[in-house]
Amino acid sequence: MTFINHQNKVEEALSFLQEKIDTNPRCIIILGTALGGLTQHIEDPIRIPYHHIPNFPEATAPTHDNNLIFGRLQGVDVAVLQGRFHFYEGYSAQELTLPLRVLSLLQSEICIVSNAAGGLNPSFSPGTLMVLSDHINFIPDNPLRGPNIDDWGPRFPDLSEPYDRELVETTLKCAARLNISKVTTGVYTAIPGPSLETPAETRFLRSCGADAVGMSTVPEVIVAKHAGLRVLGISVVANINDPDNFKPIILEDVIEQTAKVEKKFQQLVLEVIKEL
Repeated sequence: MTFINHQNKVEEALSFLQEKIDTNPRCIIILGTALGGLTQHIEDPIRIPYHHIPNFPEATAPTHDNNLIFGRLQGVDVAVLQGRFHFYEGYSAQELTLPLRVLSLLQSEICIVSNAAGGLNPSFSPGTLMVLSDHINFIPDNPLRGPNIDDWGPRFPDLSEPYDRELVETTLKCAARLNISKVTTGVYTAIPGPSLETPAETRFLRSCGADAVGMSTVPEVIVAKHAGLRVLGISVVANINDPDNFKPIILEDVIEQTAKVEKKFQQLVLEVIKEL
């Protein structure tokens, strides 16, 4: 796909959505594996299946429901991607971030990204909510590769603060106020997948300073920062990868463990949005 074609696809999808909504979303929320239940709290939802939107990709990962939902959460206008896209599905970084690029052009201010992740920090335990403080990117593609459109963002976006410090602090305060246990901050690392990490790779990622690992999120954060959005990231740590006592990582187990923490995740996100 040429960049001009990508720009045309973004503009076509944007025009389609502008005909469907009356107000622009202040906050964009991207829901990761087993975290789609937050959408039940949306007031006056306008639900648009991805396949109805021109040029939107299809999410093929389990529990990703392929819906874009506009509405209100805690009185805030939101756009929620119920299901995301991954590099391992065969999409380029540019293709998998197209929906976020489109939504960023609706004058949004904040992007909340979520995911299910494997824990690398030995002090973590399953069910930990990790508020992202930084990330390491091992996905071998960048959504900004190619010509830059200055109206979309700068050629060389600054990533000295990929995750908004004020939003991080607000999230930690909200967790304390709600008495939600096992909430911490940490560094997320993105790998291409779909194969999971070996014990040696786990040791390497730990040595790089990573606290959790997954196969998403970073390409979207790059586009969000390019677009000038404030970003908050939350990982649900579904399992702990111990390279000295390595056990098979089964996707069904990851989904099950994430689902156990989903209500806690929902409470926290709703409280944070209320603070906006």
